[in-house]
Amino acid sequence: MTDRLPRIAALDRRPLKDALSLAAKVAEARIGFAVTGLSGPVPDAMKYAVTGGKSLRAFLALETARLHDINPAAAAGAAAAIECLHAYSLVHDDLPCMDDDDLRRGQPTIHRKWDEATAVLAGDALQALAFELVLQAECAPRARLNLALTLAHAAGVRGMVGGQAADIAAESAAQPLNLDEIIALQAGKTGALMSWSALVGPRMAEAEREPLSIYGRCLGLAFQIADDVLDVTGDAATVGKAVGKDAAAGKATFVSLLGLDGAKSRATGLIQEACDALSPYGENAETLKEAACFVIARTH
Repeated sequence: MTDRLPRIAALDRRPLKDALSLAAKVAEARIGFAVTGLSGPVPDAMKYAVTGGKSLRAFLALETARLHDINPAAAAGAAAAIECLHAYSLVHDDLPCMDDDDLRRGQPTIHRKWDEATAVLAGDALQALAFELVLQAECAPRARLNLALTLAHAAGVRGMVGGQAADIAAESAAQPLNLDEIIALQAGKTGALMSWSALVGPRMAEAEREPLSIYGRCLGLAFQIADDVLDVTGDAATVGKAVGKDAAAGKATFVSLLGLDGAKSRATGLIQEACDALSPYGENAETLKEAACFVIARTH
């Protein structure tokens, strides 16, 4: 399998830009191989859905593996799996029964480019493929089982799906959510998959998880705050999706509750906490620190 992946220099630390690029290539190559020989709208839509993103979650999987002296090629299955699961969530999130979005990553959403049935099936297939791929991670059987089990937990009703359900329910609630409720919601909707990605390395190595657990939790929350900020300050052409929808729907967000400056300050504090948690790894964690800073500096 690894001979079909982009060449990876074992355990070399790269600048963030190069590491993100490599993560995208690794994930897309592994996913592309998985659907090789298949034709039709569903496999085409699957490949379309995983192309053009930041690949931040795949990067976290590969980088935390490298941090634990695991060749990133061995973690390629986990990196591709999390990109599949994230892509499936976006495909379904964009559907008319959810957020009803026409634009994703600057391109038409799948239900617009194809149709709603194709979008549902492509999302379903990406979710299934995620578990096929995560079980290809090259580590001890117990560690591989732990990766799959925790991925299911992060993706399901106790994680991402539960967070999305709470978000939908909040739109019709009599009272807007308070800050603690938003934090809890986003810990599932956005944070669960981000946290899982940051723990790929220690789970594969069966090593101490606390530093990267803190890092992943803080990173996920800061990422969501940055999204709330971009919904207010960004434009659709740059962000690559519709903006201003939260305010139009009257949703409580970090910006609506903390103000723009307060939300930015909260995100900055979370990134500092994330970087501080990496101190046990010394200079070897510099790329992860770059990623943390990127999360709140990004324009899309």
